[in-house]
This record gives sequence, C-alpha cells and structure tokens, in this order.
Amino acid sequence: MKIDNFYQAAFEEALAGFSEGGIPIGSVLVHRGVVIGRGHNRRIQKGSAILHGEMDALENAGRLPADIYKNSVLYTTLSPCAMCTGAILLYKIPKVVIGEHTTFMGEETLLRSRGVEVVVLQHKESIQLMERFIREKPDLWNEDIGEP
Repeated sequence: MKIDNFYQAAFEEALAGFSEGGIPIGSVLVHRGVVIGRGHNRRIQKGSAILHGEMDALENAGRLPADIYKNSVLYTTLSPCAMCTGAILLYKIPKVVIGEHTTFMGEETLLRSRGVEVVVLQHKESIQLMERFIREKPDLWNEDIGEP
C-alpha cells in the first residue's frame, strides 16, 4: 500500500520521539486534507501518564467543535491502545489509518465494531522502528503498554 504525505508526517513524528529518547509512536489528525494536529508519544519526555502519540496529536489540535472531529482522519504509526481508542470513539473520528499492528495489537476490533473505518498499512519502516525500540528499551515499552 502506498504511503501518503499524512502517514509520512505521522512517521516523522515517531522518528522525532525516538530521537528524543521517547517511545517512537507518532500521529497526525487531518481535517479535509489539512493537518490540524500532530504529535508523538511524550510520556518519557514530559513525565506524563497519558501523552501517547494520538493523545498528543489531539491535544496539539486544541479544542475543536465536534463537527471537525467527525470529518477527520487520524493517522497513527501503531495500533491504538484502549486509552487512545476511547478518545477516537469519544470524538467520533470516523477513520483511523494505522502504520502497523505487528509489534502491538490495539483495540482495532472495538473501533470496527463501533463503525470506525480502520486501515492497516503494515509499513515496513514503522515495524522496524518499533522492533528496534522494543529490543533496546524493553522496560520503557512495557511501562508504556501497562505491563510489569
């Protein structure tokens, strides 16, 4: 599957997170062909409990009317966890484009069951980046996904 500029922007966010010593997951929120929010996992950098890539992109988009979310697409480099899935459902974002779900399978079934269109790219570079991170920093990865 061809990688578009929006997914590329999410992947660049993941690379930024990795270069900062954080967890390499990036995300962008796109409304009618324009990126309105972008971010990456900043749990390590900010000492945050909730700043996953998707949450950071939503936060950076700022407070928006419900209609904006309902006409947006969220791009993320990794399958969304339960927390990020909850935000997608809360704001009724109708489509999520996921870079990969090889290293972590999030709540894709729940998203689909609630009518969200889920597209999984299986982006080779995203898989390789996450595999490298998990291999090099397993403790940080386990902390991020709530494992002991």
